[in-house]
Amino acid sequence: MSGLDDVGARALRAIRATITNGDDVSDFNQNVIEEFRANGGVVGGPFEGAPMILVTHKGAKSGIERTTPLVHTRDGDDVVIIASMGGAPTSPQWYHNIIANPEVTVEIGTERFRARATEATGAERDRLFAAQAALMPNFDEYQAKTSRVIPVLVLRRIED
Repeated sequence: MSGLDDVGARALRAIRATITNGDDVSDFNQNVIEEFRANGGVVGGPFEGAPMILVTHKGAKSGIERTTPLVHTRDGDDVVIIASMGGAPTSPQWYHNIIANPEVTVEIGTERFRARATEATGAERDRLFAAQAALMPNFDEYQAKTSRVIPVLVLRRIED
């Protein structure tokens, strides 16, 4: 594997190593966030070469704002993110937060904008998932690892 098809495997290895070493995954994410912002949206390490974004969302229960680094694809003007969590049996917490509070802030490169998230379903979900998996085949592997249908969210810019 190389390039984008290896991003997921590298990222999962880095996160597993973080957990195994007793380090906090939020510290791992914070380092990615800082690198992203310091370098105009470009990060190295396990996400080198990946199309990265930062999504700031409100906690479903706490209301606390959290920022999550994610890989994404584009569908026209929309940004597409996938709640794979590496094929885990449950969706990541950020997914639940965004479903509960769909207005988010998106950072792509040096651009920052507000967006509203909607969950894609049916044929639309399948098309968007396949588009990301075509660039990053590890997403097909994630789907094969779990019985849940991995959610796909579409982020549409909110005009001021």
